[in-house]
Amino acid sequence: MSKLSGKDLAIAAARAMDDKKADNVQILKMSDVMIETDFFVICSCTSFPQMQAVAQSVLDQMAKLDVPLKRQEGRSDNHWILLDYGDLVAHIFLESEREYYNLEKLWADAERIPFQADE
Repeated sequence: MSKLSGKDLAIAAARAMDDKKADNVQILKMSDVMIETDFFVICSCTSFPQMQAVAQSVLDQMAKLDVPLKRQEGRSDNHWILLDYGDLVAHIFLESEREYYNLEKLWADAERIPFQADE
């Protein structure tokens, strides 16, 4: 089990998404607005192959950090992949689905956590 904080894990997931050129990566601190998880990490992709690459990047990074995956939803032809790590949930969308579901608006009260991609 990883010794990193939930925020550090969320930033690691965001960087893993950014490494595969995901668009508009956002981290939302959810612990003040829901009890099920502490952080959402959300991104958009332009194609199914990019979604798969981004998801695999997050899976690989979390495995390196010894964070067990609890549940995965979405497959190669879905427009939304969800990776549930308990305290962290990664949402990987095709652009159109992200606009439709608009999680940032739905959870507008959640604090945004800034992150910078590794240089």
